[in-house]
Amino acid sequence: MSYQRFIIEMGMGNDQYGQDYTKAAARAIEDALRHSSIPLFEATGLSHDAMRVQVTVGVQDPDAVDCTVLVGNLPRGHASVKAVKGGLNVTNPDNGNVIVIASAAVEAFLPPQG
Repeated sequence: MSYQRFIIEMGMGNDQYGQDYTKAAARAIEDALRHSSIPLFEATGLSHDAMRVQVTVGVQDPDAVDCTVLVGNLPRGHASVKAVKGGLNVTNPDNGNVIVIASAAVEAFLPPQG
């Protein structure tokens, strides 16, 4: 079945001290979700189960992201998360601490409504 995208939200998150890519990615996803309020389901009576949620997270080390943990944090719909090369690592020249910055795109899709 072909789905239609009805929302895309972007977010940014970071981990300032632990260099934890999954934590930075989770914060980016949370940031994107906070920007979103969708009265569509209440207005139409559609079930959240009809929604497919696709998340793309950009970080400097995609292999360090536990996508399974991130899927478990998504509140609604049938979700998938993939990590790709992106984001940013910023090193403090005084102490060598690396701040991990992640960006996220959260897309929601529904079957065509006729």
